[in-house]
Amino acid sequence: MKLDIKTLDDKSVGSVDLDEKIFGLDPRADILHRCVRYQLAKRQAGTHATLGRSDVRGTTKKFVKQKGSGGARHGNKKVNIFRGGAKSFGPTPRSHAHDLTKKFRALGLRHALSAKAKADELIVIEDTSSADGKTKSLIAQFAKLGLNKALVVDGAEVNESFGRAASNIPEVDVLPVQGINVYDILRRDKLVLTKAAVEALEARFK
Repeated sequence: MKLDIKTLDDKSVGSVDLDEKIFGLDPRADILHRCVRYQLAKRQAGTHATLGRSDVRGTTKKFVKQKGSGGARHGNKKVNIFRGGAKSFGPTPRSHAHDLTKKFRALGLRHALSAKAKADELIVIEDTSSADGKTKSLIAQFAKLGLNKALVVDGAEVNESFGRAASNIPEVDVLPVQGINVYDILRRDKLVLTKAAVEALEARFK
């Protein structure tokens, strides 16, 4: 699969031959769905909690007469049926994370990259070097490339001035190639890879 390499000013500076095993798969929604669920479940804080019977104050002494009250023979004020009592079977702090094998996560990433390539939502640029490192200039360059909601993936390190300028643009994410993931790819309309990112991904999946 051939794709033009562009500059930030939307000028063609050659082409790149993308690996079909990474960018040419037939995307499967079930694989992508499982990877997104894995990521979102792992990031949940899981700090939800309610007060149980051991956490609330209340007497455990028999507080009504055994007979003659006309009611039940209660012996604990901390049960859930009384005001100020505990919550029955309420949530407790826990991890929501579940396992997904390393091979499956790698497969999900390849399917996400292929989904963007198949939908014509993949752009390869030469690099992210910005002339002045200004947000205003970068917005103008993004407009030339037709970028509105985009994920930009650089090489091993993100260009500092580019990252600083892009951080002020809403709905634009910038990541080094090590941080690329299925959820961030799918949540943005366009995926922008630098030439260095493409080389790193092909070396990673070789």
